[in-house]
Amino acid sequence: MKDRGSTLDGLRRRNLATVAEHVHRHGTVSRAAITAATGLNRSTVAALVAELEQLGVLVEGDPLATARVGRPSPTVSVAHGPVAIAINPEVDAITVGVVGLGARVDAVVRREVDAVVGPEEAVDLIGEVVEGLAGELAGRLIAGVGLAIPGIVRAADDVVRWAPHLGWSETPVAALVGNRLGLPSRAANDATLGARAEHLFGAGRGIADLVYLNGGASGIGGGVVLGGRVIEGRDGYAGEYGQNRPGASAEDRRTDGGALEDEVSRDRLLAVLGLSQHADEAALETALLASRDPAVLAEVARQQRILGTALANAVNVLNPSALVLGGFLASLLAADPEGLAAAVAEASLAPSWEGVRLAPAALGSARLLIGAAELAFSSLIADPSGFVDARVRA
Repeated sequence: MKDRGSTLDGLRRRNLATVAEHVHRHGTVSRAAITAATGLNRSTVAALVAELEQLGVLVEGDPLATARVGRPSPTVSVAHGPVAIAINPEVDAITVGVVGLGARVDAVVRREVDAVVGPEEAVDLIGEVVEGLAGELAGRLIAGVGLAIPGIVRAADDVVRWAPHLGWSETPVAALVGNRLGLPSRAANDATLGARAEHLFGAGRGIADLVYLNGGASGIGGGVVLGGRVIEGRDGYAGEYGQNRPGASAEDRRTDGGALEDEVSRDRLLAVLGLSQHADEAALETALLASRDPAVLAEVARQQRILGTALANAVNVLNPSALVLGGFLASLLAADPEGLAAAVAEASLAPSWEGVRLAPAALGSARLLIGAAELAFSSLIADPSGFVDARVRA
């Protein structure tokens, strides 16, 4: 027979995780809403919220004004204290963010680099940036570090198997960063994390089936959510849309047998716009929307035709409810929404395309940092009391 104390403690821990996760994902809610969503009774929810407040994970506030009869229910929000350090190394910059529970981005530092850096140099730069954020991190519970890597990352041990644009292979970058910062660290593919972030907090919120494509300095990656679950594949390598061979006419091709990311390219957009390779997402989109240069319009239309076919393939195979585009792909959409939608529709099966929403990433440039933070928050959310207790003992 199981020890009753152990069984009850396990149930309490699971219930704490359920309440913490609900507030983390839904923002400020009433205790009554938590009760309705979780199926727990009111007194249990009150006790769990009180414990989570004592742990520094949640805070209880005054009730919201309501016309309902009876005692108003207090509100519950995530606490300001817990944060994750989120990192996105790219070919042109290393971005470090301090992200709170509930997808709150407290600080972002983008350190530009003049040339692609190796893993050791990247770790040193990350360490310098994090040290510069000491004031922002002082006195706060750091849940850990999450890295959004533009490459293939093995789920079993977070080793970067291949990040071609960075020149990294078989690199235990999460372990290297963890040793440098003295914090638990995890890594995953950037687009997979972007898909998770947009599904939980952004354009895919409440949508069970979606395809996310991310366009960055290192090319194109993707993520798939089916039945409300991010699909990672056997080893965590799912979603490499950028390496697919595009359906492009000879007239539209700019490479001989190149992959999708060779044809639908941020670098090509920057070049035709006359922008520096260090231009960020906002600068690229601003320039793209403002330009009436025929060469720019022609390049946008060319890239949209090729991207439209790639998106149609996803529609035909996966039958999603939404296609969400991040990075420079969102800018391509913004430049001519009707044009890209028409390109997807032309190559899609009509019943599969019917009702599909084509949308930009709602989290903007923060999407990869928010996704990376989810890696770091996973242990805290899964067992708040055990996590905090372990940190206190350490």
